[in-house]
Amino acid sequence: MTTAPAGAAAPPVAAPGRGPAPSAPPARVARLSYFFPAHNEAANLEGLVAEALTALPELADTFEIIIVDDGSRDATPALADRLAADHPDLVRVIHHPTNLGYGAALRSGFRAARFELVAFTDGDRQFRVADLARLLSRLAAPDRPDVVVGYRIRRADPPLRTLYARLYRLANLVFFGLRVRDVDCACKLFRREALEGVRVESSGAFFSAELLIKLGARGRRIAEVGVPHHPRTAGSPTGAKLSVIGRAVRDFWLLRLRLWANRHRALERGQPITGPSAEDARVGAPAGEGA
Repeated sequence: MTTAPAGAAAPPVAAPGRGPAPSAPPARVARLSYFFPAHNEAANLEGLVAEALTALPELADTFEIIIVDDGSRDATPALADRLAADHPDLVRVIHHPTNLGYGAALRSGFRAARFELVAFTDGDRQFRVADLARLLSRLAAPDRPDVVVGYRIRRADPPLRTLYARLYRLANLVFFGLRVRDVDCACKLFRREALEGVRVESSGAFFSAELLIKLGARGRRIAEVGVPHHPRTAGSPTGAKLSVIGRAVRDFWLLRLRLWANRHRALERGQPITGPSAEDARVGAPAGEGA
């Protein structure tokens, strides 16, 4: 933590044209936590942290950068530790000794965040940290949403993955009433207070959808804003693996069936988003061997 240099029921989603974000970013916010999950992202890690160290002082008076190493088996753990040592007041690291999954990495990032506003992107550099300004502008609009979800203006992914995403969006709309155009866009901003009391069960790729579904069920206001999406230039994606997809499908139907059986109990299942981490994670220590 440091001060930057001077210089179910349908969730209430705000339509993009309602309460539009200002054309220019607002004044820097007071405090912002930014984190990203990283699984075998050694080729992207140093560049992303350098990008964040350049962009975040323009967005927040005080900020922190949290790297969540999800059981990486490449040089990610050592690089993350070195970056934290080089910037001890700005960069922190959480290590999962084994690969726990995308949702578990996000949960660890949320729980480690210390400030009133919490933002994340992925560790693959397909989003620019500076584009969080778009989300901050939308958050400052008069309707004061609780969450701002980015949507990819032009998705830089293979056609098959884009097709999967469209089908997934439709399924979330039909079975949960989730009216978010890009559920898994890894560029999101939250008011920490909106996360209080919310519990999420999934530790895999369904985590983001479950979080938004449960936020909507609690009446949190969700807004959307377009963000640029860039091709991955290093590392390998894991989201299209059959094991990842299968786990997401399982978690999708478990939540749907539980909501039909007992809505209140289903909403209370899972681990809290905020509070002390229940994951088997260590802060600032070398990672063990991944799964």
